[in-house]
Amino acid sequence: MSMNKNTVLGYATLIMIIVGLVLIALGAFRYDDVAGWGFASVGIGFFANAWVFNALKGRV
Repeated sequence: MSMNKNTVLGYATLIMIIVGLVLIALGAFRYDDVAGWGFASVGIGFFANAWVFNALKGRV
């Protein structure tokens, strides 16, 4: 299986979206104090990073 740059960026985007969802879920349901806000903000950061990877997909 040959993986070109676009497939690698696609998989990286998918993994980052999954990790972002897990972090936001941890922040929402597991932690009730300030740590929950930290987890949720890091999850939103993962979403932003995945958005950048998705935008780069056709240009690299």
